[in-house]
Amino acid sequence: MEDESTTLPAEEQYDLAKVGARWQQEIERAQRYFKSWVDRCTKIEKIYLQQNDQQSAKRRFAMLWANISVLQPAIYARVPQPVVERRFKDAQPVARMASELVERNLSYTSEDADLDSVMRSVRDDFLLCARGSVWLRYEADFAPLDMGVEPSDGPGMPAGGGSPLEEITDERICIDYVHWSDFLHSPARRWKDVTWVARRVPMTDGEFDKRFPEGREYIAANGAGSNHGTNQTERAQNEGKIYVWEIWCKTEDYTVWIADGCPVALEVSEPPLKLKGFWPCPRPAFGTMSTSSLIPVPDYVYYQGQCDEIDLLTKRINKLTDQLRLKIFYPSGDGAVSPAIEKAMRPENDTVMVPIPEWAAFSDKGGSKAVVTLPIDDVQKVIVACIEARKQLIEDVYQITGISDIVRGDTQASETATAQRIKSQWGSIRIRDRQAELARFARDIVNLAGEIICDQFQPETLMLVSGIQLPTAQQKQQVEMQIQQLQMAQQQAAQRAQQMGQPTPPPQPPQLPPEVQKMMEQPTIDEVVQLLRNDSVRGFRIDIETDSTIEPDEDAEKQRRMEFVQMVGGFMQQAGAIAQQTPMLVPVMVETLLFAARGFRAGRQLENTLEQVGAQLSQAATAPPQPPEPTPQDMINLKTTQIKADAEQMKAQTGLAQAQIEHRTTIEQARSDMAAQALQQYQAQQPAYQ
Repeated sequence: MEDESTTLPAEEQYDLAKVGARWQQEIERAQRYFKSWVDRCTKIEKIYLQQNDQQSAKRRFAMLWANISVLQPAIYARVPQPVVERRFKDAQPVARMASELVERNLSYTSEDADLDSVMRSVRDDFLLCARGSVWLRYEADFAPLDMGVEPSDGPGMPAGGGSPLEEITDERICIDYVHWSDFLHSPARRWKDVTWVARRVPMTDGEFDKRFPEGREYIAANGAGSNHGTNQTERAQNEGKIYVWEIWCKTEDYTVWIADGCPVALEVSEPPLKLKGFWPCPRPAFGTMSTSSLIPVPDYVYYQGQCDEIDLLTKRINKLTDQLRLKIFYPSGDGAVSPAIEKAMRPENDTVMVPIPEWAAFSDKGGSKAVVTLPIDDVQKVIVACIEARKQLIEDVYQITGISDIVRGDTQASETATAQRIKSQWGSIRIRDRQAELARFARDIVNLAGEIICDQFQPETLMLVSGIQLPTAQQKQQVEMQIQQLQMAQQQAAQRAQQMGQPTPPPQPPQLPPEVQKMMEQPTIDEVVQLLRNDSVRGFRIDIETDSTIEPDEDAEKQRRMEFVQMVGGFMQQAGAIAQQTPMLVPVMVETLLFAARGFRAGRQLENTLEQVGAQLSQAATAPPQPPEPTPQDMINLKTTQIKADAEQMKAQTGLAQAQIEHRTTIEQARSDMAAQALQQYQAQQPAYQ
């Protein structure tokens, strides 16, 4: 929550009357600056919708509508796919997780804000009026914060008074389409020289009173805010609406809200969003412009003369076609033509019967006495000539607009595939330029949305929208404390065993559940949010997927996938043979494969998998060689060798024991012989003593 003591009310910082008078003059000056362009676009829109004259519209050739219908799907057909990548692709898990969170939030935002319908409206304004624009807003829903205790000053109020404490329950990004007549900016030659931008917002009475509780008196006093419109449709759309201008001034660093035609500002405040480029809108999608001003020129201006001639020829062809009816001339008067014959000559309503009172004079000038029909061969020739002239004018329009025959699907059977490909390549250069302009506009929208997400979204919103659950720093600290406690318990058990003279058990790493182990390997949401807040989008490159805004070419997509598969297959065959001979080259081959895969748009989905597999292969190649797994025959041979060795050892031990027994027997025999010899000597000496 902001410190309200440091934020002064707007009326104390600015004089609302002076600010309102100044910006009312700025808006009027900008409206005069763009008046000729607005009048031109209004006429073009009426021609596109066939609203000029209902009677003459039936006789018009819908050239503008036909061209717009061809160009609409050619320059934009699908919602852009956001892609968020790290600007420096190094191994940083926090940056990688942050980019994935932002990319998933942008994908959800494009669906929630209905970016596809917004881009289609911008595309139509871009083709008709040569300018399309949008406006981005950040919205959040709040609810009273549950503190668990009742404050002393009453429910929902903090201690000591003040506003009730609130928490964000939901937040989103709104992408508003701005009609070409509701967008204004300061007159300038280049977009970087623009000092302020503004949009006109229609509000109902309830929306206005909720947004500006004290603004009703300013409007009532000045009779401002209403816009009755110039026709019945506009009056019906503007009924009950109050038009308010939202102005962002870059030089003054504030925003102003002022009712249309009101000399007093409704609100003056700091910008609600701190954006890198200040503007809450991207540079508009401009069509044809010069370097002299930012007033675009609609494409219809360049072939309006041809369209007028086409309409003139179409009217002439229609009138001449009306003449292609059977016209019969017959003498008038009683008895001139039998009633039965006259009835027979009126089989259809398209048949025109022309009675000639002076039939004698008519027949003297070339007619006959019988019934005469008007020849229509000359009329048919004139119609054919008009159709040919109109066809040439249509071809001129196609040359001016750059719509080649291959784009319109009009080709000749005699043309080769190479000729058609060359015509398609060179005939669609200007169309590709328009595609690039709308792709740039979509990329700027995604960049602004990404910047708002990085600066404004809460950690809970980032994880909820993306579907990725990351641990908090507190959760990781709790797990680390538990691991430390387990390690301390193991150390104490080892010390007790040592004191009791028991063998000390070897230290065992703590066994964590798989989900806890996975959580410890991930970065915390606090680290990710800190990176997003500090680095914002500077550390990331937010882009849209290549060719994601135009209709895909299925054959080209299949060809790219086949080329990617062939490249990977051939590389793997060559790399496998090299890896077996020189394992140290595996990391080099992995980086080479990733370098080649990133060049294919079809390989983007497999890039992460290739990185993981490549890391495992590199680690396995640089690790010390492991002994090969023994086969069953090797196991039998090993067992036989071990048995033989055991038998030899037993035999050696038996021989050693037998030798020891024989040695002991020899010693005992020697002792017995010595004792017997001594006894004999004693007995031999005994008689002599007697």
